[in-house]
Amino acid sequence: MQNVKKFLKSEIVLVLSFVLAVASCFIVVPNKGYIDYIDFKTLVLLFSLMAVTAGLNKIGVFKILAEKLLKYVKRFSSLSIVLCLLCFFSSMLITNDVALITFVPFTLIMLNLIGKKDKAIILITLETVAANLGSMATPIGNPQNLYLFSKYEMSMLDFFSAILPYAGLSLALIVVSALFTGKEKIEIANEKTEFSFDVRIIIYSVLFVVALLSVFRVVHFLVLLGITLVSVLVFDRKVLRNIDYSLLLTFVFLFVFIGNLGNIPAVNTFLKSIVADKEIAVGIISSQVFSNVPAAILLSNFTNNVKDLLVGVNLGGLGTLIASMASLISFKLVAKEGINVKKYILVFTLVNIAFLGINLLLTLV
Repeated sequence: MQNVKKFLKSEIVLVLSFVLAVASCFIVVPNKGYIDYIDFKTLVLLFSLMAVTAGLNKIGVFKILAEKLLKYVKRFSSLSIVLCLLCFFSSMLITNDVALITFVPFTLIMLNLIGKKDKAIILITLETVAANLGSMATPIGNPQNLYLFSKYEMSMLDFFSAILPYAGLSLALIVVSALFTGKEKIEIANEKTEFSFDVRIIIYSVLFVVALLSVFRVVHFLVLLGITLVSVLVFDRKVLRNIDYSLLLTFVFLFVFIGNLGNIPAVNTFLKSIVADKEIAVGIISSQVFSNVPAAILLSNFTNNVKDLLVGVNLGGLGTLIASMASLISFKLVAKEGINVKKYILVFTLVNIAFLGINLLLTLV
């Protein structure tokens, strides 16, 4: 019984997503169409990037890089700004998912180095917000942008005129918020790591590049999966134990739940009746339930006002943990570290609401 309670506590999001998926199956009877719900490319990217980050972490690369960065950053607020800006700007090119799965483990290692693990909740929350909001600034930053940009054949001028004001405001908010994370001086609490060359550094670096090429659709995701599996099995098979398979399962269950919701006639009828001239509001609210990528796909069937829909589903990534599924990556990494999950959800929700509220003021201008 104790083991069951421990599992439920540590895997609450997995359990809830499973319950939602099963419940939705009673409304939409399981059929062959279920397979189309699942975004296999996202799952493969997550798997491959988790293998890469686990491998680099295992051989000490993140720790060495953290020590190098700490040579130049002397106060915690400065460190917060650097890490949040890395998430914000990198997400524009490599997507919010990839930015978070790369920089959140790096951040956790760095916080352990300087003895500031108590700052993990606020810093990783800000990094998550930074990645989600930074990714909205380019057509390739996240899946909903790519989908809407392509479906509506948007021009770059239309895209940037709609989204850059919010990206600019968000950047300013992130920098200001990071300034208030603490001005105390920081120093490495442990002995410095000695660098020694390991061929696996090259292997994992190449895998990371291949993963990025898959993001940009240069390399097919199944090729990425094959290369990752072969490389890890040959050079470092123990890394497979460090991959968070429950996160992958969580995504699968949420894909099923969200897919089923989109196939419920009553839901479609309701959205069609309310979306006209309310694209921003409906986009935000729908994202809290469906997540912003499925919300973008679903709502695009009911409106031609792509600019407001684009803003709505991007700002809609702020809010609940599933509003942007990239946020689940941060949550799982935090939970794995043994950090207070309830406190993280509370801080995450409050910060997201604050950022959402301020961005909404811009819609009134």
